[in-house]
Amino acid sequence: MAQYYDYILGLIPLALGGITTLLVALGVSITLAVPLAAAVAVALIGHGLFVRSPGASDSQSSPQPNGGQLNSAE
Repeated sequence: MAQYYDYILGLIPLALGGITTLLVALGVSITLAVPLAAAVAVALIGHGLFVRSPGASDSQSSPQPNGGQLNSAE
């Protein structure tokens, strides 16, 4: 099942290419359309890194070896 970061990774090139194409089709010059689309892609990257940082999730903790129990030397 796709998760949040899978969607972000898919939306980055889609935003860059799709928004650029849309703006050019609407009559905006390509020299203005590319930076505007890149700003959206950068915003997506920033959201993925700083708003929902990869290490901030407590619900998906890594499994502990031996069920979290310490091995004794005895």
